[in-house]
Amino acid sequence: MGYAPSRSDTAVDYVADTVTRSVKLLVAGNFGVGKTTFVGSVSEIRPLRTEETITEASVGVDDLAGLPGKTQTTVAMDFGRITVSATLALYLFGTPGQRRFLPMWDDLARGALGALVLVDTRRLDQADEVLAVLEERGVPFAVAVNEFDGAARHPLEEVREALDLDPETPLTSVDARDRATCVRALITLAEFLFHRLESRP
Repeated sequence: MGYAPSRSDTAVDYVADTVTRSVKLLVAGNFGVGKTTFVGSVSEIRPLRTEETITEASVGVDDLAGLPGKTQTTVAMDFGRITVSATLALYLFGTPGQRRFLPMWDDLARGALGALVLVDTRRLDQADEVLAVLEERGVPFAVAVNEFDGAARHPLEEVREALDLDPETPLTSVDARDRATCVRALITLAEFLFHRLESRP
């Protein structure tokens, strides 16, 4: 699973003939954590985005604290695809982050093998609800700290403790703008999920 196509490999929209296995994954997280950027960074096809401009109607509904530059928000989902090996393609579904869109998660989670949860250490407490929603729906997950410019860096073990993650839950860090770190996070998640499947009786 060490293969990751370069940008020069990403000019086609079709799946390679060698791909024999595909997996649906969620890219989840709270509002403004970088899900759309993440999917756009790794997708080998032009990602599908359902972003709308944030209007005054969001005031008092969506928490914009700590997000002074955010002008758009996902209202349905993001969608992308990445081939991580000659035989395996991952289909990525980015979830909307606002609480008011949580009912859509049931449809997005249907058929998903697992989820990569992006978190922002500046608003770490907001990740609790996202993790709880996935646990309630029985969706296994890995966690990736999105390292925003200017945000304090914390040891991953401190983040694990703050989020009260199980010891076996993969935890890594990414820059959602950087394809290489995003690909590594997805491979970590895929290996975790396949190991879970293989260890079942």
